[in-house]
Amino acid sequence: MLELYQYELSDIWDQDLDVHGEYGYALDRYWQDKHCAAYVLTVSMQYAGFALVDNQVKLPGGEFWMDQFFVLKKYRRKRIAAHAAKQVFARHAGAWQVGQMTDNVAAQAFWRKVINEFTGGDYSEHQLTSGWWQGYVQSFSSLERSDA
Repeated sequence: MLELYQYELSDIWDQDLDVHGEYGYALDRYWQDKHCAAYVLTVSMQYAGFALVDNQVKLPGGEFWMDQFFVLKKYRRKRIAAHAAKQVFARHAGAWQVGQMTDNVAAQAFWRKVINEFTGGDYSEHQLTSGWWQGYVQSFSSLERSDA
């Protein structure tokens, strides 16, 4: 699924295929680093997407960063992605940051809506315009919530 995700972003994320015809993505850290977590999203026992969480926050004060999040097109616009994202936030109580690349307008709309619902509007947003990563970042706190 990660290859599908990277292909889908290939028009806004400047990356090339490797010698094997793959985008490639280093996943080992999600199993080896205690600050990382990987989630596979399923619907009726079928793969539907994934979420990758780490601590590579973009602003001071954060603990958790939604490194990658993807839901197959078949399952979009059914609130599955929103539900999954809220479940991931609830599993990691603390200071969250979720970012979107500047040109990924659809992701910006999705995350603003989901984070607004999850926090009851209690979040801040910043635009990073310099440095190695640029885009929009929403910052918020997650308590362990049973309603997620």
